Amino acid sequence: MNAMTTLCAPAAPFGRLAAAMITPFTADGSLDTEGAQQLATRLVDDGGCDALVLSGTTGESPTTSDTEKETLLRAVAEAVGDRARIVAGVGTSDTRHTVSLARGAERAGAHGLLVVTPYYSRPTQEAVSHHLRTVADATGLPVMLYDIPGRTGTALTARTLLRLAAHPRIAAVKDCAYDPLKSAKVLAATDLAYYAGCDEQILPLRALGGSGCVSTAANAAPRAVRALLDAYDAGDTAGAARRQLALVPLIEAVTGGENPGTVTVKALLNHLGLPAGPVRGPLLAADAELTSRLADALQTTLDRTADAATAVPAAVPG
Repeated sequence: MNAMTTLCAPAAPFGRLAAAMITPFTADGSLDTEGAQQLATRLVDDGGCDALVLSGTTGESPTTSDTEKETLLRAVAEAVGDRARIVAGVGTSDTRHTVSLARGAERAGAHGLLVVTPYYSRPTQEAVSHHLRTVADATGLPVMLYDIPGRTGTALTARTLLRLAAHPRIAAVKDCAYDPLKSAKVLAATDLAYYAGCDEQILPLRALGGSGCVSTAANAAPRAVRALLDAYDAGDTAGAARRQLALVPLIEAVTGGENPGTVTVKALLNHLGLPAGPVRGPLLAADAELTSRLADALQTTLDRTADAATAVPAAVPG
């Protein structure tokens, strides 16, 4: 990594590569704490993840209880220690419930909080701001705002983000808004750390000054995602582009269809013999045909990533 790249690297309060970790269940559907510890250790020690996001959308937060969320957090914290940042998803559509989850996560050892905009009730921007500031005021932990209007029905506007950036504990944004102009405006005017929440946006957002990603694909191919970030941060922009393109088959298979990432990632991990287990209703498990397509996509991505690593850089004209 050259000196210019090091000097220009954006702040990364939650690391660079955070896996949006699934929540493993046993065959009977109960929480698999040993499996969670095994998976977390693999992602951190073998996969190169420097952060784990627990109990997010991919972690089936809508169908896990408060007790299960805290048990999962304590188990993962015990497994990875200080080798990775642990971010706890605590967002709900109820401010009081979210504050309770946030305080429980702080007691259980989280390093930060992921807080989604309140869903379904579709509050005004003023109400959303009040909700998010109330949660940020409830603990001493840094907060990553989760902007995903496709799921919540409520986007964070640029004006709201600029106001929230003044809060001393609101440190970052997980960006799933598909609004690059908004992201650029906020990046240019604040110190908020931006994390791509959609794997196809990792390199574009990094090039704008983003800090890293919260990756669904990293559950199955963490090293391939890490290689993309490493290449860009080393100044190898062409190599980073090759690695982003190499990820396309996996990204499309995991998040580009009608099945959510929880279903597809669990199918892949089960196929690989890694801890995952079933999904909880209303989700349905992937069938054999989908699992086969996912496995093929993963292998294609791994093969293309290996090719990208050995490609000879093109000569600069002139």
